[in-house]
Amino acid sequence: MSDHPSGGVRVSLDIWHPDCWTLEVTEATDAGLLGHGVHAIDGLATGRFTAYADTAEDLDELLDAIRESPLTESVWETDEREHADGDSVPGAASRGIVVRYDLDKSINDALVSRGFIPDEPVRMQDGREHWTVLVQETRRTVHDRLEELREEMDAEIRVELITPPETGSGLLRTDDLSERQREVFDLARRRNYYQWPREVSAADLADELGISKATLLEHLRKAESKLLGGE
Repeated sequence: MSDHPSGGVRVSLDIWHPDCWTLEVTEATDAGLLGHGVHAIDGLATGRFTAYADTAEDLDELLDAIRESPLTESVWETDEREHADGDSVPGAASRGIVVRYDLDKSINDALVSRGFIPDEPVRMQDGREHWTVLVQETRRTVHDRLEELREEMDAEIRVELITPPETGSGLLRTDDLSERQREVFDLARRRNYYQWPREVSAADLADELGISKATLLEHLRKAESKLLGGE
């Protein structure tokens, strides 16, 4: 298996870290956020987001929670739209916002400084952040840098999907997986378990394979770890 990093790899990550306002407000409300970028301005993190929900009432509840959070400095709205044509935003109502908050509480710089470049808007929902990043490194380096990130930010990070570039670099090879791990991982990919919104649940996959949900998740965890060189 080649470890040459020239082609890079695309990694989907499920992240939780402490003292994060996006995680707290999305866990407390029936609404979500899409993150479009964070910049350091005057010593604060300044991020642009799309807030979304199924109803205007849920959206207002989310915005109130953001304003009232002790972890945010200021919030301002960039528009009052429902949906702009062509936007792929979940829910029936959405609004653009800019939020300023403590730079030390943002995981953005910790990821980017290690070569993880966001490839899609970051999704925050139900108290979790979902990142899809590009990184031009070997699987082993990706694994080591995620371990550094876990320690630095006291973060929980789960690898959801690893895919190679379209040209192929040999970074995603299932040769190292056991037969059962490969079966479970391939089924999850075919059933769009790793897509968003998720098209099948872990329980559904477990039923299809005739195993428990806990067993399925353990097979997936081991497969993901091996694909990143962690085992």
